[in-house]
Amino acid sequence: MSTIDKQTGLRLDNQFAREVQCMYVRWQPEPAPAPRWLQFNDALAQELGLDAQALRSDAGLAVFSGQRIPEGAEPVAQAYAGHQFGHYSPRLGDGRALLLGEIVNASRHRFDLALKGSGPTPFARNGDGKAAVGPVLREFLIAEAMHALGVPTTRVLAAVATGESVRRERALPGAVLARVAASHLRVGSFEYAARAEDAALLGRLAEHAITRHAPHLQGQPQRHLGLLEQVVERQAQLIAQWMGLGFIHGVMNTDNMTISGQTIDYGPCAFMEHFDPEEVFSSIDHDGRYAWANQPAIAHWNLSRLAETLLTLIDTDADRAGALAMAAIGKFEKQLSAHWSALLRSKVGLPDGGEAADLLATEFMHLLQRYEVDFTLGWRRLGDAAAGNEAPLRALFGAHAAALEDWFARWRAMFGTVPGAERAQAMAKVNPMVIPRNHLVEQALAAASDYDDLAPFERLLDAVRRPFEPRDDDDIYIQPASREETASYRTFCGT
Repeated sequence: MSTIDKQTGLRLDNQFAREVQCMYVRWQPEPAPAPRWLQFNDALAQELGLDAQALRSDAGLAVFSGQRIPEGAEPVAQAYAGHQFGHYSPRLGDGRALLLGEIVNASRHRFDLALKGSGPTPFARNGDGKAAVGPVLREFLIAEAMHALGVPTTRVLAAVATGESVRRERALPGAVLARVAASHLRVGSFEYAARAEDAALLGRLAEHAITRHAPHLQGQPQRHLGLLEQVVERQAQLIAQWMGLGFIHGVMNTDNMTISGQTIDYGPCAFMEHFDPEEVFSSIDHDGRYAWANQPAIAHWNLSRLAETLLTLIDTDADRAGALAMAAIGKFEKQLSAHWSALLRSKVGLPDGGEAADLLATEFMHLLQRYEVDFTLGWRRLGDAAAGNEAPLRALFGAHAAALEDWFARWRAMFGTVPGAERAQAMAKVNPMVIPRNHLVEQALAAASDYDDLAPFERLLDAVRRPFEPRDDDDIYIQPASREETASYRTFCGT
């Protein structure tokens, strides 16, 4: 039932709008008064099978700025609820976003295409519904970094300056982005449907989610339990990946946890520099609820909220439904542990090392924490040490390098017949050299927002798209910020 937009070649369908009525409000974007390109994601366009040249045209600019609705699109603002910092909000929804429809590629796979920052919707809660250049480019940049690092993520297809100002702490240049996602279904979507007056709504939403994300379960008697189990597994893998990169999402509310297992929303997120499990960068997380070390427990809590919404679908017997849901949720810790162990073993260069490798990796993290060593470079320089060059890692530990001696001896004893150089090559594929360093992100966004200078952003974007490539020691894209900068760094919900 998809329709091709003649001017851009976009093939769009509206399966969500057809199948899950009462979960959205039909709405139109506010046209940007003077749009111009900030960024277009050619790589993503190619992966989706889109005509990048047609989308880069004036017709594409009109679509991505809200000036023209493409053929086949039926813009809707999605409704959802959510637990925000543990407190339930029954009506959140897309306050500044509109789902245009689903891109359907040549293989008949679907990807949501949504505008963000396109003006207020009925869910805006007195907000202006707009976004600024800085937050829009942040989402573009961090999403591309996560994709390059192998983390499931939503991505930005296009970022457009609107030509108008938005008022935050001060007047800022406005922008809008076009986000691509496996879908925008969230735990909060199910919370909304479970409490709706329409008793059948939850069932329709669940069937839609199964069609989109677990088609192998269609028609199965235990499909709703299977859906829950799949979401649990995907989130276990995702959280392990976040942790292994020192990534802190910053706002793990239930409306920011996807059913697909993709990372979504890059407002108050950040990557750790010196390793501190209690690290928090979000300006609104005053109690450290979403600190690095708390992310597994929060994910488990969020999944429990999802399970609660599905009880009536899992089984008509309440006791049996509860037992089945608890068993599904109970798998999260074991699955997360398995993913985390496999990741740590790879990071420490001992994928064949079993529990002894887990212990060594944990001890190495304790050393990183105790001596306040950069998380990313610590792991990367460990690979150099595996190849026989210990100097870079020792330099990170400085006067405390002697603390590595006993650990080094036990680590090398586990290499067995596999040469260190071979282990180092494998470690370089899982331990990145480049992450979006917070100070560089802020510098690039400030240049773009305050001076209309995109060059720093584009250089940083190029670097984070190649995170595992070797770089010289003095390369600015691998250098941590000063401790003073790190201590005072805060992020905000900007988009």
